[in-house]
Amino acid sequence: MTEIETAKKAPPRSLSAPESATATERPAPMARLVGVDLARALAVFGMFAVHVGPFPTPGGGVGDWFLGLASGRASALFATLAGFSLMLIAGRREPKTGLAGRQAKARIVIRAVILLVLGSALAMTNFGGAGILNFYALYFLLALPLLRLRARTLAIIAVALAVVTPQLAFGLRALLNESIVKSIDAYDPIARLSGVGLLDLLLTGLYPAITWMTFVVTGMTLGRLDLTSGAVQRRLAVVGPVLIGFGYGVSWLALRLSGGDQKIMAGMPAMKDPGMAPGSFDMPVGGGLWGPDAWGLLAAEPHTGSTFDLIGSIGIAITVLLCLTVAMDRLLWLRRPATPIIAVGTMSLTIYVGHILVILALPGEAATPPRSASTALLFWFIVGATLFAAVWSRFFRRGPLEYLLNGATKLANSVR
Repeated sequence: MTEIETAKKAPPRSLSAPESATATERPAPMARLVGVDLARALAVFGMFAVHVGPFPTPGGGVGDWFLGLASGRASALFATLAGFSLMLIAGRREPKTGLAGRQAKARIVIRAVILLVLGSALAMTNFGGAGILNFYALYFLLALPLLRLRARTLAIIAVALAVVTPQLAFGLRALLNESIVKSIDAYDPIARLSGVGLLDLLLTGLYPAITWMTFVVTGMTLGRLDLTSGAVQRRLAVVGPVLIGFGYGVSWLALRLSGGDQKIMAGMPAMKDPGMAPGSFDMPVGGGLWGPDAWGLLAAEPHTGSTFDLIGSIGIAITVLLCLTVAMDRLLWLRRPATPIIAVGTMSLTIYVGHILVILALPGEAATPPRSASTALLFWFIVGATLFAAVWSRFFRRGPLEYLLNGATKLANSVR
């Protein structure tokens, strides 16, 4: 897949998962693509916060605040941007058809296969099921039938998914028990190899496709819009905050009025963990085999997978992408100081995999988050990633893993 050139000295761009902004069609305005890369970099830093940031404590400092803001929402932004990038492959404003369409689908399938291999390999380490790459693989495959749909249709599908899938996921998880899960995994070669199988990817994992496709389809919708249009920007400037207010505000009100927040906390075994902050119930809806609680369907906490969580996280993703796009377009003086951070977004696959390998290599560490998790460790992860991306981008057009991904997808050119 060829790379879009937005300016003679624009930061290099690559397409990875988390995908970076590239396309084979005519160039798009620089500001939009830079805004996407900048949003992706912030999502990377958010994932750092979740994986190496300080454990939440009452009255914590800046690190606690960043962790609370990033938890669940950084990965949701990742998934939304992945959907956006699918449209860069399949055709931005107009879907590709004929040979070009078939080759675009082949590129997506190749990427999905590579991501499944990378994600499964990481799952075989002590990082376990906390990685998102193998989940991305399933997202990409499930998105294939939607690549030619218009923005309005995609938006309708995203709304339907947000409303329906949390309840469906809850019902399906309620039918599971440990015996059923083991029986299914016994016939799943991916589960037997890595411990994270198709059931995890689709329903019971940390980023289950059944609900997280809402983010991907939302990103596909945004990818089909002209983000440089003032009318589109004004609509999104209203839609994003409204979704945030509805998702988190209605959930907060419903749980407090009904007493559901106390019932959720009382029913979650994780709340007995002294490392958890009071008032937090960051737990997937029905994600445990100890008996899911329907009260969780009213929650909007990270990874609850409820309708309110999905809506609020979508609102945040839209708002972040819009704000960064507009900022890069209108505040030209920001582009130069933001260049090193933008570089992180252009090689997000490399940075994402690299930060996991660094976590696993930390002395005495066995899992994520590491025992040395702290604000200081988060700071050095961010600084290290930014310096690496800035230096690497001075000499190479793509990150190391982005070169691998780009080379592999050239096989799609043989499709006829």
